[in-house]
Amino acid sequence: MIRLPLIALAACLAPAPLAAQVHGGHAMPATGEPEEMDHCAMGHLPPEQCPPDSQPSGMSGHDPADHAAMGHETMDHETMDHDAMDHGAMDHGAMDHSGMHHDAAASPDRAGPPPRAFEGPEHAADALYGPDTMAAARATNHATHGDMKTGMVMAERLEARLTDDAELYLWDVQGWYGGDIDKFVLKSEGEGEFGGSVEDAEIQALWGHAIGPFFDLQAGVRLDVEPETRSHLAIGVQGLAPYMWHVDAAAFVSDRGDLTARVEGEYDYRITQRLILQPRAEVELSAQDIPERGIGAGLTKIETGLRLRYEIAREFAPYVGMGYEARLGETADIARAAGEDPDGLALLIGVRAWF
Repeated sequence: MIRLPLIALAACLAPAPLAAQVHGGHAMPATGEPEEMDHCAMGHLPPEQCPPDSQPSGMSGHDPADHAAMGHETMDHETMDHDAMDHGAMDHGAMDHSGMHHDAAASPDRAGPPPRAFEGPEHAADALYGPDTMAAARATNHATHGDMKTGMVMAERLEARLTDDAELYLWDVQGWYGGDIDKFVLKSEGEGEFGGSVEDAEIQALWGHAIGPFFDLQAGVRLDVEPETRSHLAIGVQGLAPYMWHVDAAAFVSDRGDLTARVEGEYDYRITQRLILQPRAEVELSAQDIPERGIGAGLTKIETGLRLRYEIAREFAPYVGMGYEARLGETADIARAAGEDPDGLALLIGVRAWF
């Protein structure tokens, strides 16, 4: 008896036929067969892709992207039962979406500024300050961005060398003037004994030319003043090697045909922004014996040192350190024969300065 009322109630609540379902004004056909959608009549395609009689009333010339004119803004999408719609039955491959793409030709002109932008003078500031004044200002601006001439003098080592046998002094100074590519370089170094005469002294005048971002090729002349006057042709490189080593290497040919070479390298290890530890090494070589200089062929001398400097100012830094110098090979034999010690340690006290 209870089953009869339930069956009657289920019959009353059964859904209406598909023909009676309405989705926001889109009525489904009563036959149950999906009707082909007329996109031209709905305004989804541009006019040129539709026959003249298929455009909806008032839609001629309508922008396909204007959904407000198509009436979509008045549709109540919230009341539409999208779950009940069979989207799989829709043939998306048959839809022509080409008309929905934006036409690049319809975009604003992006060819460049309008012609009136070029109607004024080439340099507008000329009208205010005068062509001559602005021409000089532009020349100065160009010069300061790559063609400016600058100079510097660096006293790399001005030091006293205290050994068991003597108290010596040493200088190693260089300066340059020029631009980024070419410059004039002047170098001088030498040593002597306090209260005595200068033992070694030389001056180099070089042309420096950049051969890369970090190295200059240097070529010129070297003049030895002590222990005797002798001139040399000089060629070498100077710059910043990998791992931040400052390198200065050169070969020399004297007016007597002697061929020698020298290689120097140093590295600044910053303990703090002002306290710097600097290891340094220098090696000298000769291609032949030079008896008047007490030099034998081969590796003639090596000099190493460790200096700790404090930059009171960037331009002025006193230092202390230890140095070791040794004559090698045949040069050491010549020193021993003359009753000299071929090697030894020295306490270094000096200053590094530049301006």
